[in-house]
Amino acid sequence: MTSEIQTRVLRKITWRIVPFIMLLYFVAFIDRVNIGFASLTMNKDIGLSPVVYGFGAGIFFWGYFLFEVPSNIILHKIGARIWIARVMITWGIVSAAMAFVQGATSFYILRFLLGVAEAGFFPGIILYLSYWFPARQRAAVTALFMAAAPLSTVLGSPISGALLEMDGLLGFKGWQWLFMLEALPAVLLGFVVLGFLTDRPEKAKWLAEDERRWLVETMNVETTSKAATASHSIWRGLADPRVLALSLIYFGTSAGLYTLGVWAPQIIKQFGLSSLQVGFLNALPATAAVVAMILWARHSDRTGERTWHVVWACLIAAAGLAYAGLAAGVVAVLVALALVNIGISSAKPPLWSMPTLFLSGPAAAAGIATINSIGNLGGFVGPA
Repeated sequence: MTSEIQTRVLRKITWRIVPFIMLLYFVAFIDRVNIGFASLTMNKDIGLSPVVYGFGAGIFFWGYFLFEVPSNIILHKIGARIWIARVMITWGIVSAAMAFVQGATSFYILRFLLGVAEAGFFPGIILYLSYWFPARQRAAVTALFMAAAPLSTVLGSPISGALLEMDGLLGFKGWQWLFMLEALPAVLLGFVVLGFLTDRPEKAKWLAEDERRWLVETMNVETTSKAATASHSIWRGLADPRVLALSLIYFGTSAGLYTLGVWAPQIIKQFGLSSLQVGFLNALPATAAVVAMILWARHSDRTGERTWHVVWACLIAAAGLAYAGLAAGVVAVLVALALVNIGISSAKPPLWSMPTLFLSGPAAAAGIATINSIGNLGGFVGPA
């Protein structure tokens, strides 16, 4: 009976939660990295040098870093539904305002504010998943959620390239249309979150009574079983050396990931291609990453091993970065980008399954946010 209800409940919560949070992250990631496509024409229009552009693209992560931990602690206290809705609505508004930057100063300010607005979203979702899914299934579920990032490149790159072709419509530049139209879904979905997302299993009216009882009991048993060894206080979550180790690993992956997101369109563009062609070619490495991420996470869950799954994936990404420095033709560049995408994307699900194995409660909220905030500073260092 236990196996039957477990299968039924996990299937039901997976279909209820995962596609929706994938959609949210898809929109978040497009709003975060569409600057790479906007730069193809925006930099010239408002006079941004490569140095100014790289610094401004990366300053997003300082806002993200400074407000990540407090944002996640607030989410833990007031619930995911209200706080994630707030995050999405505010980041959508700031992202749309990017359409009206006029120079370096406004560019810096809005990129910083975008980081402030989005702070807490990703670690909040990671924490939220730990409320609903047992640790044994968490890497695969995390992989499905995180697959939205490369998927946003697969689908968002051609869309962004096409939006740039709207240049001159109603007096707006193509890059202005890109920012305005790609920000709208974030605001709309923020209001949808208020009605759709359920904070905790105890409140899941869409589960039958026996299903809800099984899930609550299962998650309570898991929490109790690690109570003797897990850190619970906010300060223990911040000071745990394992949190620092995971932060440094995530720093390296973020440096590689956001360097690609910010500069890859310009790297591909140098071969004399149109914006639309750049969009389609930029989608190819991300397509490979989606498949690799899901398969690697399933293998991690099946074996119950996390550490070496992270290590091997990072080595693949490092090999891709080394090869990128030698690549001369467009095919070689795409192969290098594919290796980097595959490695970085595959490392993340097993990595993000590790913190909740030794942290719980407020410590998990603080620790996960710390890993993400310190790690994402790599997004400042890399592009700059």
